[in-house]
Amino acid sequence: MLPLAAELPDPGLAAFGQDPWWVIALKAVFIFLTLVLLTLFNIWFERRVVARMQHRIGPNVHGPFGLLQSLADGVKLALKEDIIPKAADKVVFLIAPVIAVVPAFITWAVIPFGPVVNFFGHETPLQLTDMPVAVLFMLAIASIGIYGIVLGGWSSGSTYSLLGGLRSSAQMISYEVAMGLALVAVFLYAGSMSTSEIVAAQDRLWFGLILLPSFVIYVISMIGETNRAPFDLPEAEGELVGGFHTEYSSLKFALFFLAEYINLATVSAIATTLFLGGWAAPWGIENVWEGANSGYWPLLWFFGKVFIFIFLFVWLRGSLPRMRYDQFMALGWKVLIPVSLAWIVAVATIRVISLEGNINRTYLVAAIAVLLVLTVGLMFLGDSGDKDDDTRAEEADEPHDAFAGGFPVPPMPAGGAVRGGAQPLTFTHSPGGRTTVTASAEENHE
Repeated sequence: MLPLAAELPDPGLAAFGQDPWWVIALKAVFIFLTLVLLTLFNIWFERRVVARMQHRIGPNVHGPFGLLQSLADGVKLALKEDIIPKAADKVVFLIAPVIAVVPAFITWAVIPFGPVVNFFGHETPLQLTDMPVAVLFMLAIASIGIYGIVLGGWSSGSTYSLLGGLRSSAQMISYEVAMGLALVAVFLYAGSMSTSEIVAAQDRLWFGLILLPSFVIYVISMIGETNRAPFDLPEAEGELVGGFHTEYSSLKFALFFLAEYINLATVSAIATTLFLGGWAAPWGIENVWEGANSGYWPLLWFFGKVFIFIFLFVWLRGSLPRMRYDQFMALGWKVLIPVSLAWIVAVATIRVISLEGNINRTYLVAAIAVLLVLTVGLMFLGDSGDKDDDTRAEEADEPHDAFAGGFPVPPMPAGGAVRGGAQPLTFTHSPGGRTTVTASAEENHE
């Protein structure tokens, strides 16, 4: 892959690093303001969409259509009491939210928003900077944000927070591997790791179409990376109260909240850049309108694609229940990573044969598709270790030991589950005038 990338011309990178300091400063300020406003909009958008899916009204009081609801939430968080637990490591407890939110902003430095434009009289690309390994830079910076979550859970001095932080670290390791492997196929086809060059390589056909397995694996991995439903195990309120941010309040909690929604937009922007042509107009529009990919119009196409992914996040949250933790980890290690490895081998083979042109490409793609289907089928076949009905029927007749295997699960009542609000009570009067209250059996009640 490296010799292939070295042979290709890379004129796009020469446009970066030539801007005066005031252009760089304005770009950074605009990116910061865009992300803050995008976060406010995403909070409102998620609450409105989930409310519609659940047949509720949603925010509609603060501002027209409730558009100022996010601002009201921010003011509420800022004015709430700031509590630091006595058992917390105070320094780490205060730094952890900052560690979580800062990398979320930095990642956008290499995201291309559009082509070269006239920016206050200066010709500059709509991108803060770029580098030959920009995608690796994004992955590295994004992985730093997980330290904020882990340190926040550890420094809180709470068992629930610690468990949430440990879950988050395991989740990041599992799905970061699958995400990185999904991007290898993009590097092989684009011949570069520069974000602007990857966008330019999709001028004819988006990588989301020709590299569909990589695209699907990345979408699943990015949901797991951002701790969003149905993969929000680090903050499972049914198990861990609030997860890693259980002990946080006021502005420190708001920073974790901000980091989550910025990461939501970040992974959506990365998916747009690497798989959906970036800021390029959808197919067919440039044939009708010549100026669709010039000036500031590409901002419309870029954020339109980003909002599609954001809607996908909201849709999944309002539709799917939270996964069980062992199923979630098995999906990453037993399905996504093996499929990613097999797909990388297939893509590398297609690229080599396409460049040399010795084998019919149609037959090659068909053979690889059959191989992938067999691989996925064998994985699911290996996990289907269910016993037959006769064996399960025999085991159902045997008494069940609730404490077998070391799991302290309380046994069920002898007469089965108790129906109703509570067991009925029987009042027994003893000769001494004392009253004894005992729970009667369900059979007597019936």
